[in-house]
Amino acid sequence: MNRLTQFYALTKPRVVQLIVFCAVIGMVLAVPGLPSADDIRVAAFAALGIWLVAGAAAAFNCLIEKGIDAKMKRTSWRPTAKGELSDTQTLLFSAVLCALGSAVLYLTVNPLTMWLTFATFVGYAVIYTVVLKPRTPQNIVIGGASGAMPPVLGWAAMRGDVSPEALILFLIIFLWTPPHFWALALYRVEDYRKSGLPMLPVTHGNEFTRLQILLYTVVLFAACLLPFAYGMSSWLYLVAALVLGAGFTWYGFRLWRHYSDALARQTFRFSLIHLSVLFAALLLDHYLL
Repeated sequence: MNRLTQFYALTKPRVVQLIVFCAVIGMVLAVPGLPSADDIRVAAFAALGIWLVAGAAAAFNCLIEKGIDAKMKRTSWRPTAKGELSDTQTLLFSAVLCALGSAVLYLTVNPLTMWLTFATFVGYAVIYTVVLKPRTPQNIVIGGASGAMPPVLGWAAMRGDVSPEALILFLIIFLWTPPHFWALALYRVEDYRKSGLPMLPVTHGNEFTRLQILLYTVVLFAACLLPFAYGMSSWLYLVAALVLGAGFTWYGFRLWRHYSDALARQTFRFSLIHLSVLFAALLLDHYLL
């Protein structure tokens, strides 16, 4: 792995791609009808700025958790965990990305988006990574607020405010995050136990975690109907929300009743499909109906 590839790996590209995708959804929904050339310009700069700051947060996370990452099979390959990049290099890289992203957002989008994005950086990189994650099994629940911010950032970029529509999108991702990560934690429980992180399956056991996943999928199902109920979307989105919500809840129910690592993996994978297709349906609904 060459040096450029190592730095790129610190940004957790797949995670950041999902963050930017969710932010773009917020941008699109904030603009009635087809976007103008100016809207597209602002959206492009907003996506770039959010990508840079999200990458900075990911790199800082890799720095703080390098010792934990080294103990876990799925993260032991990271350059910080392997000692391929020094603390100084990683910290400088994170700081540069954060500064560049903040400058892009402030100068080409608007100050509100910059401050909200910076607050998200602090929430994830400091409050979640440093304070919550090593201390409480509710780390995913509380820290999920940072992960749920991308649509709000996208909305603020285009509208210059935070409206109820943006908060509905925030709520959906906020409620989606715990069952998504706990499904992963169930079949990676030994990794988390070795790392010393107080993830829910480690502190409260497999059965309790499965029940929590089921309960969250039920509440999430209801939250996913809010865009239709509030008038943000029409029947096309409603159909997708009903099918996806029923699917995720069914996975949660099966996981609760008959656990297996294979089913936990399937639940985790379906959670990714759930969020991606749900937001894609919002996009299609916005333009087609």
